[in-house]
Amino acid sequence: MKKNIDLGLLVLRVTIAVLMLFHGVAKLSNLDGIKHMLTEAGIPEVFAYGVFITELLAPILIIIGFRTRLASVVFFLGMITALLIAHAEHLFALSNTGGLQIELILLYAFGALVIFFTGPGKYAVSTSKSWD
Repeated sequence: MKKNIDLGLLVLRVTIAVLMLFHGVAKLSNLDGIKHMLTEAGIPEVFAYGVFITELLAPILIIIGFRTRLASVVFFLGMITALLIAHAEHLFALSNTGGLQIELILLYAFGALVIFFTGPGKYAVSTSKSWD
């Protein structure tokens, strides 16, 4: 069977980004919980708007393949930030089924990291710049 790495990268990009978009869209109407969490951690609540960059803008750029590597590193850093701020107490905790409680965040973060290292593949809006 012939390998199609570019198609695999497209599937990875679209899957990771579309699934994250659901989280971002849900936060459009309710940002208060994130603001509260940040102020409890001593971080100004204005940084709560960064969630829109991480969960809306970056995924859209990843889906269409525009500045994909830049968007994926922003996405990765946003996931690591969310992990450290909102889920630090679960870092080594196991769920009822035996997996890590933070496995979804890790899948998003390291999926974005893979996209950063590989680039978008040929099925992307832009593939010629260094951040594509």
